[in-house]
Amino acid sequence: MAHHWSEAEVRAAVEDYFDMLRLELTGQRYNKTRHRHALMAQLNHRSDGSVELKHQNISAVLIEMGIPYIDGYKPRTNYQRTLLPGVVTDYLTRHPDLQTLFASDSQTTPQTPTVHDFLAAMEAPPTPEARHTPGVAEPPAIYNPAGVNYLELEARNQSLGEAGEQFVLNFERARLIHAGKDALTERIEQVSTTVGPSAGFDIRSFETSGADRFIEVKTTKYGKNTPFFISPNELRFSRDNATRYFLYRIFRFRVAPRVFALQGHLRESCVLAPSEFVARPV
Repeated sequence: MAHHWSEAEVRAAVEDYFDMLRLELTGQRYNKTRHRHALMAQLNHRSDGSVELKHQNISAVLIEMGIPYIDGYKPRTNYQRTLLPGVVTDYLTRHPDLQTLFASDSQTTPQTPTVHDFLAAMEAPPTPEARHTPGVAEPPAIYNPAGVNYLELEARNQSLGEAGEQFVLNFERARLIHAGKDALTERIEQVSTTVGPSAGFDIRSFETSGADRFIEVKTTKYGKNTPFFISPNELRFSRDNATRYFLYRIFRFRVAPRVFALQGHLRESCVLAPSEFVARPV
């Protein structure tokens, strides 16, 4: 049976992870395999798989803190909760420059990448961990020591959101043209601009039958497992229009945009966690 990681090993893994994350957020190339092998030399006979899992655990901690994670290290939540969050928090406290990097990156809108085949950008939604089921969950109990949720800041980046909607408009036109429904493309409406947030969705498109397809667009520069934020109005709209509702999640928008779609009431396809509460004295 594998023995638990020591604090020294966890600290080495966290330092290696943040070294790679810095490079990723600043657009610099790096080799994960080389990083992993260099890290393994500092560890107590850990396997490639064990190191990979530890990096995935760090991704999970960062997501709970509202911090971007390394794309490619899918978050895994089965980590040492008595040790890993504290080590990550300590590293962030000792390296305040990272908070500056996260803040800057959350407000950056990359130049819209060229996409030659919009339909090829669609893929399946993330595969959830087995113990996660749709519904409402408790909010995370791990917080960024700076008190900032950078994933939420990025979600509020209006120019990034607009760029994502343009991507989906092009995707929908390509989808309908591919189906031989060119005439329907002239009727696609960017409701976020013609009506505004009160509509509860962003784009009115169409099924090949001519029926409405209501699309909410959520865009991130980060990885596929980055959580997104929805308003109560958006959630209600997904419930009341479940048969015609789609959420398009655009991710990796920085370089090579990808998209997955969730259809129907979002409470049936997502784990929902409150990010804040409205409190009234009683």
